[in-house]
Amino acid sequence: MHRYIVKRLLLAIPTLVGAAALVFVLMRLIPGDVCVIRLGSGGTFVDPATVAACHRQLGLDNPWIVQFLDFLWSYCTLDFGISMWSGNPVIQEIGTRLPVSLQVAVMATVIAILLAIPLGTISALKEGTWLDHVVRVVSIAGIATPSFWLGIMSLILVLNVTSLATGTPWLPPIDYVPPWKDFWRNLSIVLLPAITVGYRYSAVTMRITRSAMLEVLREDYIRTARAKGLIEQIIINRHALKNALLPVVTLIGIEFAFLIGGLVVTEQVFNLNGIGRLLVQAVQNQDNVLAQALVMLVVAIFIFTNLAVDVLYAWLDPRIRFS
Repeated sequence: MHRYIVKRLLLAIPTLVGAAALVFVLMRLIPGDVCVIRLGSGGTFVDPATVAACHRQLGLDNPWIVQFLDFLWSYCTLDFGISMWSGNPVIQEIGTRLPVSLQVAVMATVIAILLAIPLGTISALKEGTWLDHVVRVVSIAGIATPSFWLGIMSLILVLNVTSLATGTPWLPPIDYVPPWKDFWRNLSIVLLPAITVGYRYSAVTMRITRSAMLEVLREDYIRTARAKGLIEQIIINRHALKNALLPVVTLIGIEFAFLIGGLVVTEQVFNLNGIGRLLVQAVQNQDNVLAQALVMLVVAIFIFTNLAVDVLYAWLDPRIRFS
């Protein structure tokens, strides 16, 4: 196991370098100039000499290979640089926004698990019944519904319900407050986005849980055990559920990693100041340093989340041994 973990960590290095090269090139292929945008944001004429001085200050006058090597070296030394747009340290910009995205991602993952595993299991155990059909319709609707439309519809629903109930429409506040400062205000900010995202991600997990559970229930030893009576059936159903949930563990880990970087649309709809919205702003402002840092953060979370899930998978199933 230790050799496997070390090998995976070593393999993460070329993955991170490849992701760094890709985002570095893509950010420089986007039309625009951060100095022109920053200096001419009011629509005023920008002197070319001032733009050139800005390029020298930000290091944009250096060849691409020099900029890329500086970029890699700064990450090796854990120096994420200064935002080209705001002038603040990148670590400060990310540290301010990351708690919002992390909380929504964690809550959405919990909601997805609470919805997907029970409903997927019931759907498998009641295969062919009306319960099975209802669960399958719910899961297909979650997969087919665009996230932005679902977010907008949930806001409209809250507006209409609160307007009918109290006479005054209510919307969640947009200024993020940590839960340890004001728990209920924090919950009112993140609960609706978490439910929206959690439902969509539960749809895939629900179908995987159902399929895995059906596959295990159709094994010969399960059918034999079922024929022995109610007590044995209860015990074997528990065993089947355990085996069926093993592939779901991997899916949940991957979904959580995707959630961190995939909240761009949700944060825009609900006006949340998370890293998804920060990434959109960084790309719009041609802030290469900040955009690169955010993409690398998402890639690192994805890599190490997958490693943690693989180790957990081996721990849950003793039959799996990594070399």
